[in-house]
Amino acid sequence: MINIPISDNINNVKEKIKIAALKSGRNFSDITLLAASKTRTADEIIEAAKSGVKVFGENYVQEFLSKFETLSQKKDIIWHIIGRLQKNKVKYIIGKVDLIHSVDGIELTEIIEKHSAAKNITSNILIEVNLAGEKTKGGILPEKLTGLISEINKFRHIRAAGLMTMPPLESGSRKYFKHLKELIDEINLKSVYKYKLSVLSMGTSGDFEAAIEEGATIVRLGTVIFGSRPTKLKK
Repeated sequence: MINIPISDNINNVKEKIKIAALKSGRNFSDITLLAASKTRTADEIIEAAKSGVKVFGENYVQEFLSKFETLSQKKDIIWHIIGRLQKNKVKYIIGKVDLIHSVDGIELTEIIEKHSAAKNITSNILIEVNLAGEKTKGGILPEKLTGLISEINKFRHIRAAGLMTMPPLESGSRKYFKHLKELIDEINLKSVYKYKLSVLSMGTSGDFEAAIEEGATIVRLGTVIFGSRPTKLKK
């Protein structure tokens, strides 16, 4: 198998983002390319950063903290948490990440508020929406979204920036992307939240172009940047 340099992969992805953005009447600068760096090494992250990627998303808090410490001198790296966040791990990431993508309930929100208030900072979050009602995934059901946002209005140390979703693998993603865009437009139209929601985190390596065409502002890309993850050898 030929290993394509990360820099070449990134250049290729950027071109695809530009084309998809134009199709939706937007510019490349309207889209944030997030490199999903789960299991990737610090060297791979540094190489991606040298090629112009600034935002990296981690799934697991322990892995994130290790990389955060290793790469602490890289001041141009911005960290997001994109995986399911356990309530007992919240305290370790507050003040270290710019955005939490996977908030899906009032209990988690209350804990984020508590630890953010203790540090006197505002934490930016996205509300994860489970559009297909998949029991194996996190995310709030669409019909409960307005209620959660109304509760978030009460908090002083949390800023909801927008919505996130992970569509089912076995069905077409575009209809779910379209649905999420409709939800954020409806929330903004009805002024459910005290601020305008502007971020739509949707689209991964296999469907990011469709996501951008439907309004994504953040795409979470792993294999199209770093290549396939190595297969673990059986013991």
